[in-house]
Amino acid sequence: MLKYIKKRLLLFIPTIIIISIVIFFIIQLPPGDYVSSYVAALAAEGETFTPEEIAAMRADYGLDDPWYIQYFNWVKGIVTEGDFGYSFEYGRSVWSVIMDRLYLTLAVSFVILIFQYAVSLPIGIYCANHQYSAGDYIWSFIGFLGTATPNFLLAILMMYWIYMATGEVYLGLFSHDMLQNGLRMEYLPEFLFRCLIPLIVIGTSGTCGIIRTVRAQMLDEQVRQYTLTARAKGCSEKTIIYKYCLRSALNPVVSGMSGSLRTIFSGSTVSAIVMNLQIQGPVLLQALKTQDMYLAGTIVMIQAILVVVGTLLSDIALAWLDPRIRFSERG
Repeated sequence: MLKYIKKRLLLFIPTIIIISIVIFFIIQLPPGDYVSSYVAALAAEGETFTPEEIAAMRADYGLDDPWYIQYFNWVKGIVTEGDFGYSFEYGRSVWSVIMDRLYLTLAVSFVILIFQYAVSLPIGIYCANHQYSAGDYIWSFIGFLGTATPNFLLAILMMYWIYMATGEVYLGLFSHDMLQNGLRMEYLPEFLFRCLIPLIVIGTSGTCGIIRTVRAQMLDEQVRQYTLTARAKGCSEKTIIYKYCLRSALNPVVSGMSGSLRTIFSGSTVSAIVMNLQIQGPVLLQALKTQDMYLAGTIVMIQAILVVVGTLLSDIALAWLDPRIRFSERG
């Protein structure tokens, strides 16, 4: 296992380098650049620029160089100075823009991730152990409904119901009073209530998918030969379910956790825009729209790094859960 981890760590650096090149190249593919978007936005308001002024702006931003020169300067700044570049849209360093919403993004995403697994795993186990019961049918219906309903549509419905019930428009995690006076203890109940809405909206889609996966895998494991042998030898049903079947059933769930770290960093973009959440997703979308390449590239590259790290962690967890993986690796 240690040999396998070392091998994966050695592949980590070249993988990240290749990913960063691909990311930077793809971001540069759309026609124009940030100056083009900026000039077009001001032209719509009646401002005019001469070709010389536009060329000077490109030179100031370093956009007159080929993309590979810009990429080299960007990576050089990251490696030597820890500088991820300058955000043209926000007028300051990229990392300061990311840090503005990082803590709130991590807090919201961690709570949603814990909610998904804390709710879905017990329900999936219950449905598998009570196949074709009333509870199984009810949770299966809810699972299909949650998977089929887009998050942004559920967010709009939740916001509408809140408005009809309270007469107030939902404007994100912070109310006007919170923004004015800060998050005091007196605002804590309201803040927790506001957090409940994105928890339900974003958490339901992942929860429903995990329920269906765990149920299907548990049903498949319960008819395997080793399960029948354990029953024949007199093992208790609880031991068979939780010690043997559940460990094998968790394999696809654990393997799917590789993308969870990326989701924790960025959050749900469309749902965040609909609910006006101050997390990283809308920042990435705005950076892509304005071709703020250093900000967009940094966010996407961090997501890619988290996917690689998450894949490594999920592989280690799979080897711990399933002895067959350890034996095959050893062989």
